[in-house]
Amino acid sequence: MKIVARIFLVLTVLTAPAFAGITVTSPANGSTVGTNVPFAATGSTTCAAGVASMGVYVNNILKYTEDGAKLGVTIVLPAGTYSAAVQQWDYCGSTASVPLTITVSSGAGVSVSSPANGATVANPVSFVASATSSCAKGVASMGVYESGKLIYSVGGSAINTQLSVGTGAQQAVVQEWDNCGGSTATAVNFTATSGNVISQIQGAAGWNQWGELPPAYDICSSDPCGGVNWTMTQHLSTNSLSGDMAEFNLGGTTPYSDALFSNPVMGQGSTILPDTAHTVVPNIHNFTYNAYVYVTNVAITQALEFDVNMYLDGAGMEWGTMCNHLAGGVWDYWNNVDAQWVPTSAPCNLVNGWNQVTVQVQRESNNDLLYQSVTLNGVTYALNITVAPFAIPSSWYGVTVNYQMDGDYSQAENTTYLDKFSLTYW
Repeated sequence: MKIVARIFLVLTVLTAPAFAGITVTSPANGSTVGTNVPFAATGSTTCAAGVASMGVYVNNILKYTEDGAKLGVTIVLPAGTYSAAVQQWDYCGSTASVPLTITVSSGAGVSVSSPANGATVANPVSFVASATSSCAKGVASMGVYESGKLIYSVGGSAINTQLSVGTGAQQAVVQEWDNCGGSTATAVNFTATSGNVISQIQGAAGWNQWGELPPAYDICSSDPCGGVNWTMTQHLSTNSLSGDMAEFNLGGTTPYSDALFSNPVMGQGSTILPDTAHTVVPNIHNFTYNAYVYVTNVAITQALEFDVNMYLDGAGMEWGTMCNHLAGGVWDYWNNVDAQWVPTSAPCNLVNGWNQVTVQVQRESNNDLLYQSVTLNGVTYALNITVAPFAIPSSWYGVTVNYQMDGDYSQAENTTYLDKFSLTYW
């Protein structure tokens, strides 16, 4: 259920690069939007005192300001074409701005929630978009163009798919066509990378295993963990997708007890990527956790958890994502600061059989944690949630990945399987 304590492994040295700039995630430059225009951005600066405030200009008129380095506001604009700008001011007297040109339509437009404009993402790229039209007959179809070539189309007014694109700087155009012969489009600029991949983690050496008992959910070894039982068996081939599957079992007598399985895939002590020269871990800012999970009985699968943990320079970062299957049916994320799970509006409904889970997260320049998106069985939900890290008084640094099974009200014996488990990083 909840995680209150972990085995924290922490990194010794990293000085995060400082830079000044603004990342605008909405609206996309050159896009056509509705009359309620969402502006979202984050700022950074080399000024030691930080960013003082951020604001939005429309046609050279300041429409909105907000203290701090994050901006989020919806501005209502009548139909027309506008020159807008997102600007920041820091405490050292410097400013930076990003100009935008947007077209506001009273009844038509394409809204792209993934990939975010300016983001760096790994292939395959999740495209999530919706469209509206002033045509009384509605939107007929939507499509995605890459480098001027139509690479995907679908009927209706929504897109939710994963597409492989070229690596490097990319511009995709998401377009809608209505039933009256009209169309609108939104351009999205992003960088695609193939990333570095650690694959077949379910078959790798180095796994650690613990139990967690309510109500504290502190981790414990098998000896003092009466009330919860668990096992992990690797290298199974029968019914495996890859020929090398791992089995995970959870049981016991204490209701709502959990089993945590964790592998230090990078850093000191790792059997996969020790990074003894400290050349890899300090430079990573993006992770994609991807795994196939076989659920044998959805009726007793209380929750499953998929985590990426990073520790460096005295900072602990735990991107915890939990499919809270039987207690809300939504994805929860882990708040490092308050040490608690927070529900999102993204649904999570597991099925008996294989479920593919993909989680995309990012470490920002100040070590804040950005939850970008989660994909379950081909359907992507954009999260765009930022939380702060927590302080860890330790000299260890590295990256771990977790898989956790949570018990139900009767602590029913439950079995799941992991296959094709990979972590992409860049």
